[in-house]
Amino acid sequence: MPTDVENWKSAVYGNEIREHLFRFAEEGYDAIPDDERDAWFERFKWWGLYHQRNGQEGYFMMRIGTPNGVLEPGQLRVVGEIANEYATGPGTNPIFGDAYADFTTRQSIQLHWIELSDVPAIFEKLEANGLSTQQACGDSWRNIVGNPVAGKDGQEVVDAWPVIRDLNETFKGDDDHSNLPRKWKVSVTGSADGSGQGDINDLAFEPAYKEIDGEDVVGFNVRVGGGLARNEPRFARDIDVWVRPENVPAVAGGLSALFRDNGDREDRYNARIKFLVDEWGPKKVRETLQEEYVDFELHTAGRDVREEYTYNTGEGERNDLVGVHEQRDGKYFVGLNVLVGRMGADDVLDLADLADEYGSGEVRLSQRQNVIVTDVPEADLDDFLAESLLEHYSPDPSPFMRGSVACTGTEFCSLSIVETKNRQVRFARWLKENVDLPDDVEEFHIHLSGCTASCAQPQIADVSLRGMKTRKNGEAVEALDVGLGGGLGEEPQFARWVTQRVSADEVPGAIANLIDSFAAERDDGESFRAFVDRHEDAELDAFVDPEETDYEDPMLHNTKMTWYPYAEEDGMDAAPPTPADD
Repeated sequence: MPTDVENWKSAVYGNEIREHLFRFAEEGYDAIPDDERDAWFERFKWWGLYHQRNGQEGYFMMRIGTPNGVLEPGQLRVVGEIANEYATGPGTNPIFGDAYADFTTRQSIQLHWIELSDVPAIFEKLEANGLSTQQACGDSWRNIVGNPVAGKDGQEVVDAWPVIRDLNETFKGDDDHSNLPRKWKVSVTGSADGSGQGDINDLAFEPAYKEIDGEDVVGFNVRVGGGLARNEPRFARDIDVWVRPENVPAVAGGLSALFRDNGDREDRYNARIKFLVDEWGPKKVRETLQEEYVDFELHTAGRDVREEYTYNTGEGERNDLVGVHEQRDGKYFVGLNVLVGRMGADDVLDLADLADEYGSGEVRLSQRQNVIVTDVPEADLDDFLAESLLEHYSPDPSPFMRGSVACTGTEFCSLSIVETKNRQVRFARWLKENVDLPDDVEEFHIHLSGCTASCAQPQIADVSLRGMKTRKNGEAVEALDVGLGGGLGEEPQFARWVTQRVSADEVPGAIANLIDSFAAERDDGESFRAFVDRHEDAELDAFVDPEETDYEDPMLHNTKMTWYPYAEEDGMDAAPPTPADD
């Protein structure tokens, strides 16, 4: 029997949702019948809108899709202007203020406190400037990710940007691919560092060479069925296919259609292609793709470059794209650390000014929630690096700042169990001031996800944190599970969850003790990941020794039960009224 969501989608879905969304924007939030709200909120996701959590009725998160994280000249300014004008709500964040933009782990942008009545004006401004929220959420093609400096990176094996642009133009808004069993996440990477993180996507195109008629031809190997969500992580599986860049849309469309036709529509938990690959195996996926969904002979897999993958591994020169890097044209791109991916609206506008002044005006977003300013001439580098904005968004941050990733958390998300953004900021600042990594360890990744949905990609971090609850001194408090040793690279692996339910205020002390043990017991030059690999779970659990320190966590109470965690009166009875129709 189809799920409720499938029944809702069969009535109204895809592009036609827009006219209903605009009708509700005109009539007001209260015009949505109470018994139809779940259905309409599910449909609105297709146009990039998520209703916020209980206590914030009438307010929405809006996600703007930016394929491969590319913001063309002028577009970042538009984002900052919209954030300032439309994304200020009744709650003020004590660290980030009233209006801000969140850069996500899928190279998108999220704005909060959006009112339905403002959606038509926001859409008009976005679309006039080449931006869109279409299919930023929902059961369809999501924002396509990859190496954020595709087309400019001097280390690319193949330029993936034209391929990504073609896929985006082909499948965004395509009715044949608009109603899939669940989300469809695609990565296209042309670089040998693995910065597209293809292993954790439903569909991944990764650079590879194929000998054809005695000549090495560059293209992409295909992997299918990756993902992190819930407690069922999978790495994408090799289906023994190599494809030329010009044939990527045909293969991608074929696999999307295969998922559309064969994915589980009766159990949303199982409605991801990773479970179909589990059931069928890579060989059957390939055979079905060949026999039913493409009209040309598929090549077998080529020679990939995975032995060069360093992104998010804890070692290697291209572990992320923060810092100053030379482009293929002799200019430079500068990766700036945006702690937990959140930037105040005024800072967004200031960064847009700097991108115009020192570069081409283009800015790109990475899957590590950071921003990259491109096209800076060498002669202007020193002046750019001396700008005061870069004191806060540094190209050379502390490893604990550089490696911090956090999801939305209970500030806005109904799924999250704990507060995340402000907590991870406080964690990073405390660790920076109180803990020293070994001199040869320049990067250390700590990802905090508010629940098992894994939006912060915790399973691929050195230290993985996942929201839970526990009791301390007889009181219910927010807590975190601790996992260790995850990372991508030549041989990707998921973190091992070794310690459960650590009271949040004892997590910094636990990490400090863990790093002390690492520093004292590591082999010469050993990476943290290798250190974790050679210890049993019980040994690692002993290293993660929870301890109270001078770190104080202001969010230990149950923030899931508040209307807004940072409000002075945060009980549900203090929640603001639904915004009035403008």
